[in-house]
Amino acid sequence: MEILPENNDLAAIGVSLLAGSLVGLEREYKNKSAGFRTIVLICLGATAFTIASRFGAGSDDRIAANIITGIGFIGAGVIFKDKFSVMGLTTAAVIWVVAGIGMAAGMGYHSLALSLSVVTVVILSVFNKVENAMERLFLTRTIYVGFGDMDINNLEKLKDVMDKHRIKYTRKTVSKREGKLSVVFELLADRKYLQQFNNTMMELTYVEEFYYNA
Repeated sequence: MEILPENNDLAAIGVSLLAGSLVGLEREYKNKSAGFRTIVLICLGATAFTIASRFGAGSDDRIAANIITGIGFIGAGVIFKDKFSVMGLTTAAVIWVVAGIGMAAGMGYHSLALSLSVVTVVILSVFNKVENAMERLFLTRTIYVGFGDMDINNLEKLKDVMDKHRIKYTRKTVSKREGKLSVVFELLADRKYLQQFNNTMMELTYVEEFYYNA
């Protein structure tokens, strides 16, 4: 690794702060668990360790590897899995990328670090609009349905309702909870048909409760 003079180290810290701020502002705006301060500190920390790695003989690769390992622990801490979905994967990926940006700044690749931060913000902002546009065409949702009893015929009746509303479905799990039938479906449907289905679900007397994953 090329050894940089001290003024370049200060420049690297400045670039790290700027690059981290660009990504951090986007995360703060969307009220994510890893917000502005967290993202900036992760980026700055990766830069600091990368700079420090140059002063230990032969330690560059080991410190870089430990940065990646440490960031992995932080990223794992923001991932949350409930019964039907996994949340926080994007935030964990952002933390991982920001650490890479910080390391690039610490190595002296200032233009690369700033470019990567801009690209990251574009991916988080623009690609989110693409996802929303695709979602307007077809929605994929996981729904939990709790029936009032263990009558298996109610499950068949619900399938008929989904067919009537042109909803494609895949049954994921069937279980018995407190003497009642519980089912999890993955649904694929047009937004309009899904809304009509939800309205119908409200009126089904044999459905005790239903809700979608976040």
